[in-house]
Amino acid sequence: MLPSLASLLIALLALAVVLGLILLAQRLARFTGLIPKSGGRLQLEETLALDPRRRLHLVACDGRHVLLLTGGGQDQVIGWLSGPEARP
Repeated sequence: MLPSLASLLIALLALAVVLGLILLAQRLARFTGLIPKSGGRLQLEETLALDPRRRLHLVACDGRHVLLLTGGGQDQVIGWLSGPEARP
């Protein structure tokens, strides 16, 4: 038994209303400060692909930068950078 076109349109309209209410709640939460705005403690500064599997990531954390190697057999912290050389 196939649903009629009217019931299908009502279901799509209800889905659109629910998604709209979710987006509205998210914007309201950001406006009131319940969700922090961008610029939190962690921020991805730059990514460099070394080969198809491995990547170097420069991540900022509390004003310091850390260099991460991901994608190999094991992810590794290459090191923490500080001072003027940390700015890309």
